Amino acid sequence: MSTATATAAATATTADLEARIRQAPEKFRVMTGDRPTGPLHLGHYFGTLHNRVRLQELGVDVFVIIADYQVLTDRDVADRLGEYMEGMLLDYLAVGIDPARSTVFNHSAVPALNQLMLPFLSLVSVAELNRNPTVKDEIAHSRQSAVSGLMFTYPVHQAADILFCKGNLVPVGQDQLPHLEVTRIVARRFNERYGAVFPEPDALLSDAPLLLGTDGTKMSKSRGNSIALGADADETARLIKGARTDAERHITYDPENRPGVSSLVLLAALCLDRDPHAVAEEIGGGGAAVLKRTVTEAVNSRMAPIRARRAEYARDMGYVRSVLRAGNERANEFATATLDEVRGVMGT
Repeated sequence: MSTATATAAATATTADLEARIRQAPEKFRVMTGDRPTGPLHLGHYFGTLHNRVRLQELGVDVFVIIADYQVLTDRDVADRLGEYMEGMLLDYLAVGIDPARSTVFNHSAVPALNQLMLPFLSLVSVAELNRNPTVKDEIAHSRQSAVSGLMFTYPVHQAADILFCKGNLVPVGQDQLPHLEVTRIVARRFNERYGAVFPEPDALLSDAPLLLGTDGTKMSKSRGNSIALGADADETARLIKGARTDAERHITYDPENRPGVSSLVLLAALCLDRDPHAVAEEIGGGGAAVLKRTVTEAVNSRMAPIRARRAEYARDMGYVRSVLRAGNERANEFATATLDEVRGVMGT
């Protein structure tokens, strides 16, 4: 299936899924997560975190993985892992992930999940993994001098992450559709070979807009061009002040021709829950200075309650760590039950 065809199919499916979620949220289990490679930023908030809270509030069972093992996918060592994991937990709680309704756990704490990798790897070929366009892109941008086995088999690791809890709904961007297709293939082939155990999860295609970093490229933890959720008001102002714009004074929203300016306009619009064209029109001839002041005020206003909650949780790290322990316990229960079922149908 071509990328365009896959995207069109996922878009059509997403509209239907959203309607079904509203009608019967209890029938869905979402599996999603992040690698603890650095602080979460505004791109994560508007791209994924906000949507996770939305699904949680609708009544969907949400699993969120802190994928600590997968930090090694494209790096030789896992630097500052404990610090980043705790920061990620603080961010999750601050944005509204509720441990009473969602399960937050870390990859390395669930051994039964990782044992699913062996039978799953037997269900896909090297040629199929080699054709995965997302893996090719990740290899091209890797920090490693050679492709590791972990990077090459990354889509199968994700299949284990999703299927251990029998997740049937995965929020993804278009670039992640090939990974999810591997999960669907693994589930389908396992069921055909051994008996019906796993759902074939659907993609809930994200329509989250792309926010650029302060240097005009994709906002990324590793590129040092992001505004962290944990940043204070002064740091946020400093980062936005240094953001790249262009020489044209009149502000317009034109992502194709003015990506830097338009990304700042979009960020303000998202924070203000307004249309970006209206925000740009309002700034008009005010130039980059007024644009950056508008963005700074909008971001700091939107983030103020999140920062306050984050600071409150940070004063009780015992509680924060207990959230992860409880999530690990629940994840282990699911993983052990699934592994037992897999062993039963495989006769091992």
